[in-house]
Amino acid sequence: MSLPLDIPPGVADALGYLQYHLQELTKQQNISEHTINTTLIGLTAQLQQFTQLMTSPTPTLTIAPPPAPAPSPPVSPPSLVSDALSKQQARLKLPFSPDFSSEQSFGQAFLNSYMLYLCLAPEQFSYNEEKIF
Repeated sequence: MSLPLDIPPGVADALGYLQYHLQELTKQQNISEHTINTTLIGLTAQLQQFTQLMTSPTPTLTIAPPPAPAPSPPVSPPSLVSDALSKQQARLKLPFSPDFSSEQSFGQAFLNSYMLYLCLAPEQFSYNEEKIF
């Protein structure tokens, strides 16, 4: 594009400057459009791959049923004697707490051991009066 001859030199320089920068901006725009188009083509290809994966039939997993439980051995009815013996065998044999010697330094230890015994063997004390030592 050429400029008319009657344009003053300052205006001609400004127009030349603007024309040059417009050409540079056009080049940058073309480069950006090319980059965007390349990226768009790549994204479209990936989208098509994902669509194919999503629409393709998935392989069916076969899950085997759990095995049947083994038959349990016959159970005999419980007897009162065997229940009493098993409860006695299951209990801990706790030593009874030592007698209090009335020494002040052993008082807290005696109370702790007695309270522990009361908590661990409550079946030995059916009445509150039995808990009093």
